[in-house]
Amino acid sequence: MTPRRARRPRAPAWTATLTWKAAVFIAVMCCALAALLGTLVHVSVTGQTVRDAREKALARLVDATRLYEAGEPLPPFAGLDPAGLPDPLRRLTARGERGTMVADHRGRPTMWAAAPADGHALAVRVDHSLGAGTIDALDRSIVGSSILAIGATLAVGAFAVTRVTRRLHATAQVARRITAGDLDARVDDPRTRDPRRPQDEVATVSGALDTMAASLQRKLQSEQRFTADVAHELRTPLTGLSAAAELLPEGRPAELVRDRVRAMRGLTEDLLEISRLDARNETVDLAVHELGPLVERVARASGTGPGAGTGTEVRVVRDAEVETDRRRLERVLGNLIANAHRHGGPPVVVTVDGATVTVRDHGPGYPAYLLASGPQRFRTESGGKGHGLGLTIAVGQAEVIGAELEFGGAEGGGAEARIRLPEYVRFEDDPREP
Repeated sequence: MTPRRARRPRAPAWTATLTWKAAVFIAVMCCALAALLGTLVHVSVTGQTVRDAREKALARLVDATRLYEAGEPLPPFAGLDPAGLPDPLRRLTARGERGTMVADHRGRPTMWAAAPADGHALAVRVDHSLGAGTIDALDRSIVGSSILAIGATLAVGAFAVTRVTRRLHATAQVARRITAGDLDARVDDPRTRDPRRPQDEVATVSGALDTMAASLQRKLQSEQRFTADVAHELRTPLTGLSAAAELLPEGRPAELVRDRVRAMRGLTEDLLEISRLDARNETVDLAVHELGPLVERVARASGTGPGAGTGTEVRVVRDAEVETDRRRLERVLGNLIANAHRHGGPPVVVTVDGATVTVRDHGPGYPAYLLASGPQRFRTESGGKGHGLGLTIAVGQAEVIGAELEFGGAEGGGAEARIRLPEYVRFEDDPREP
């Protein structure tokens, strides 16, 4: 049995942000710079202090040597083989050499200087407490100033990085709005308005996004106008063609002509409706309706046409009141039921459960592309007639009335479309109130 690999712990999401990475980088660089400068200052000041103490100790050693050679008494700071003389200096004088060394003497830092004298060590001492205290104070000052400098640099750096990331977040938010269909969204970075101002990389990206959105908007608006103009211009000849078809003598050819004229008129009306939905300037006529009776009325009207099979079964599990645009909701339900009859299999069942309506058929189910990315215009994979506009219109009208329309597969096979409407809550008068 292969042992399971231990999962590596994942870092929190905020550690991947640019602000966090910049803060860590600034902190590391500040600490490295503070440590380098602090070390240089410490070494320089310590070296100078030790040199001064050494020169003073050597000067005293010269004076003590002269007094010793003259046979005069030695001063209090000098002596032969004095107690507390560091062992390295004793060994050094034993070899006939002279030297200096800093060591503790009676709990105080002391600079010693020693030289050989008739087989003994002639040594002098200089109190080094002041120099050592100066070095300690300097170290504390370096640490404190480094902490303050790091904090101030982090604050300034975080402020500067946050300004950049805020602009990046604004650009990303506008890009998401454009993806959602709001083609009027623009970043409008102040640096892109005035060409005389220098532009940084964020301003360049923002300007490119605004240019792309404007170009995309012009292209889509041109396509929408073209679709609307074509559909509008087709209505007049189709009206005449429909009137002429009614004058044809009865027979199979006349029936075929009338059927094709009806199909073309339906397609033209669908194109006009799609162009209005794409323009996003539709107004909603809201009113409160009982959902169950409304669905039953739509099912009766939609389940009796060509290809309807055995009709539509309506099941009301729980009725509800909804505040919606009745005409648009009927259009959505009618298209879903008609699509179930045309491309699915019987029986077609419409279920009302509160503010949710489910349209289910027992056919092969929705194609994979529709479940993955939604309905596509002029694309249908079934053997029935259709232009792929019915479900597209249903999605657009559902969005207008604020409903959620989902497509999926049903248990046991078949296709299932579910539309969720905002339920209307009626506040009853409290009988306890006077």
